[in-house]
Amino acid sequence: MPRGLTVQLTAAAAAELGRQAAVAGTPGLMHLDLVEGTCEQWVIRLRPGHLAGTPVARADGLTLHAPADQISQLAGLSLDYRGDLSGGGFLIRPGEGVACCPCGAAFSRPGRRGATTK
Repeated sequence: MPRGLTVQLTAAAAAELGRQAAVAGTPGLMHLDLVEGTCEQWVIRLRPGHLAGTPVARADGLTLHAPADQISQLAGLSLDYRGDLSGGGFLIRPGEGVACCPCGAAFSRPGRRGATTK
């Protein structure tokens, strides 16, 4: 992973993020931020465009940005995408020190509270 980038994207996630960015009219630009979850502390929200922030991942011509104050919470995460005939969704692949809910949509960092959300 290039220096300074904290989130890994699988090929499937990069392709779907790139598709969503292109459909929204912002090719190559996506934004990620954390919102409070229910089953775990954080849920990742993805939106097209560059809504301010710092690049946290780059793959296949796509740059994913996130708020600077949330970068420490994202460190070591991998974002995957799974799709089938009934739909699809992004899944969090946790790294060391990260707990993930069984559905793969939310995560926590046990013992690490304090990242702010917008």
